[in-house]
Amino acid sequence: MFGDWHGQFAADEIIDGMLEKGVKDIKAIAVSAGYPGQGVGKLIVAHRVSSIITTHIGLNPEALKQMLAGELAVEFVPQGTWAERVRCGGAGLGGVLTPTGVGTSVEEGKQKLVIDGKEYLLELPLHADVALVKATKADTAGNLYFRMNSRATNSTIAYAADFVAAEVEEIVPVGQLSPEEIAIPAPVVDMVYERQGEKRYVCPMWKKARARAEAKARERQERG
Repeated sequence: MFGDWHGQFAADEIIDGMLEKGVKDIKAIAVSAGYPGQGVGKLIVAHRVSSIITTHIGLNPEALKQMLAGELAVEFVPQGTWAERVRCGGAGLGGVLTPTGVGTSVEEGKQKLVIDGKEYLLELPLHADVALVKATKADTAGNLYFRMNSRATNSTIAYAADFVAAEVEEIVPVGQLSPEEIAIPAPVVDMVYERQGEKRYVCPMWKKARARAEAKARERQERG
């Protein structure tokens, strides 16, 4: 499982290490196929991913190309359903019932139940051997803190994998993180790696959005 959100909040340096070591035939679970140069997208571009369970691949043209060529098996899952399947995998539940996808191609091959006259699909849990989590801080015990919305899917996938590796921007002594700040407790985390490169990484999509917003602000000031 990869916690990055369309390439943002990714354990990029751990992923770089996977590329260097030649890790391949990865069966990925991620909210998207990322960007070509970010997160799980790096592995897809390098043809290291054989299949992915995801909500969309639209931001990574290489993923689309490989899917159409039969080189990448893609299972599309509605985003809310994807999140619930991961949550079920972490909670040890047998699945989730949802009306999302009934009457569409999403229901193909799935068990359908009728409850109080309404049809539901039984969506099975998602569980992984390894989860790659990107957090803002860890203490030396392994407790993880996320800044603002960087939790994304990271705090969910950590409970749905046998081995959890966290890439963090900073490691602090035990006691510096308050109980309210800890999103993932230490017993869930198996490995902590302190990021060596850029700490507050901003993905290209967000940089472009910020540049547009700044340009509009300048225009308003000039008109005013």
